[in-house]
Amino acid sequence: MFDLDRWQEIFFTISKNKLRTFLTGFSVAWGIFMLIILLGSGNGIENSVQDKFSDDASNSIWIWPGETSIPHKGFKEGRIINFTNDDYEMLKNNQEEVREITGRVGLWNQLINYGKEYGTYNIRGVHPDHQVLENTKMVKGRYINEIDNQEFRKVIVISEKVRKELLKKEEVIGDYIEIYKIKFQIVGLYMDDNEWENNNIYIPIKTAQKIFNRGVNLNQIMFTTDQISLEESKIVVEKVKRKLASIKGFDPSDTQALWINNNAEEFQKFSTLFSNIKLFIWVIGIGTLLAGIVGVSNIMMIVVKERTKEIGIRKALGATPGSIIALVLQESLFITAVSGYIGLVLGVGLLELMASNIQGVEYFKNPEVDIKIAIYATFVLIFAGLLAGFFPARKAASIQPIVALRDE
Repeated sequence: MFDLDRWQEIFFTISKNKLRTFLTGFSVAWGIFMLIILLGSGNGIENSVQDKFSDDASNSIWIWPGETSIPHKGFKEGRIINFTNDDYEMLKNNQEEVREITGRVGLWNQLINYGKEYGTYNIRGVHPDHQVLENTKMVKGRYINEIDNQEFRKVIVISEKVRKELLKKEEVIGDYIEIYKIKFQIVGLYMDDNEWENNNIYIPIKTAQKIFNRGVNLNQIMFTTDQISLEESKIVVEKVKRKLASIKGFDPSDTQALWINNNAEEFQKFSTLFSNIKLFIWVIGIGTLLAGIVGVSNIMMIVVKERTKEIGIRKALGATPGSIIALVLQESLFITAVSGYIGLVLGVGLLELMASNIQGVEYFKNPEVDIKIAIYATFVLIFAGLLAGFFPARKAASIQPIVALRDE
């Protein structure tokens, strides 16, 4: 219930001790400010890492051929492992856990021209499922399809970046660009959230093998699984490794024969890491906030001490312990809530300023604190204000009138 007299007393006490109140409030504001900044910065780093993972299917497994490091069945170590179209077909048709799958042939920093315009880009020969593996977003036209591969078509999918830099016009579907004086027709236009990926152009993998003299060889094989657990994905990796070891003739325990990246495992590692980071941030932030709360509590103790005689007179005139406790708690809650809210607003404001001025920073994206955190912070402030005032209020309520009136 609103009590004007009580609020007048609180504001009189605050105005009488401006510096003390300011320093007390500053400690609380600083605590909540640091909590918001730490949480927002942690989210900024986490958003960046999740953005990196979103560029590729999180349930994907990527395999590169390596070089044997263990002798096996008469073969010496140091033997180069190669992937071929047959390995792709074997995994596609005989491995039940495999869903989308693609081989890849890569050519780096190739000179490409459109009329008199030239540019250097990476060429990737791929199967149709590569779009799913890389989470490629089509803007216009289509991606590479199976008929393109079967008929060795000279078609190409380029990025928005290539369109702007090389073709320099809006409508490009149906136009031709040249690679080594071979014309490729543009059938699709894509855009990727990962800026580096926009340097790539895609052609049918069998066309790439034929034109660039790769025979039937592949640089790597990538595939997705169902949304399975981390442990199940590890079992799939082991099964695929043993199958390839049997075909290629290397020891399954040879860690150098194949290089395997299990995105589910990597994602789990980073999820665990950021869970621990968030816990650490909360501990540090709450610790900083508690330091401010202790300051408020100490100041309220001093206030109670200074007003001992006044409290004694109140009680002698009939004031109840509850009214004394309410007065002290209300003043403590007011100082804490106002100071904390200022710290909260300043923290969110600084995060917004950071977000608008760090566009393009690779490992720090959208530092922000969601509405749930703001609500949690508000409850923390309310609890902190009550906690800071509880012990001084209890002490004030326990003062005996006769003792208080003797206080000097």
